[in-house]
Amino acid sequence: MADDKQNESGSGSSKEAAYDIQVELSAVLGHANVQVKQLLKLGRGAVVELDRKINEPIDLYVNKMLVGRGEVVIVDDRLGVTVTDMLKSQSGG
Repeated sequence: MADDKQNESGSGSSKEAAYDIQVELSAVLGHANVQVKQLLKLGRGAVVELDRKINEPIDLYVNKMLVGRGEVVIVDDRLGVTVTDMLKSQSGG
């Protein structure tokens, strides 16, 4: 019983502690399959065509798991992403 009270009182602080965990967020513009000989020919100014069209949303991944989609935006002198859609959890939770 003492353990139950400890778990109940500590649950809020453990949730708050989880907020400080860092994750990797990736925004993927698209993919391309190239042969090694094509890869070796790439140089400055080379263009690699991706599998996405200009207005298609890009994929957002957290720790290599697809979590949403977005659009590329320019923020000052950097690229950013506007989130347009968050995917529902596949775990059922």
